Amino acid sequence: MKLPVNKFAFAAITATALSLSVAGTAFADTYNSTQPTMLAANTMDKAEEAVSDTWITSKVKSSFLADDGLSALDIKVETNKGVVSLSGVVKTEAERDLAVAKAKEIKGVQAVSADGLKAAD
Repeated sequence: MKLPVNKFAFAAITATALSLSVAGTAFADTYNSTQPTMLAANTMDKAEEAVSDTWITSKVKSSFLADDGLSALDIKVETNKGVVSLSGVVKTEAERDLAVAKAKEIKGVQAVSADGLKAAD
């Protein structure tokens, strides 16, 4: 009685092993390996861009805070693809110009838009 069970078990294991190796080859032919790579690359580009924009915004804000001539808390800073947008109300036109100049000094800044930054005087 032991003999038929052993033969059956051996046959089942062999059949399973052979079918897995054949199935793996069949699935490999239908798998498109470029799609996941492209998705990962696009995701990485977006992540790097977001990190860069966040980094630029942080650097602009910190440079404003470090300058006594600026009302840093009154200036809102947003960055999109390296373009810094300033908005809010500052005391003078000179302070507005200083904020624009400070923002342009930051590495990675492509342009500065200060249309939303108004002088109170």
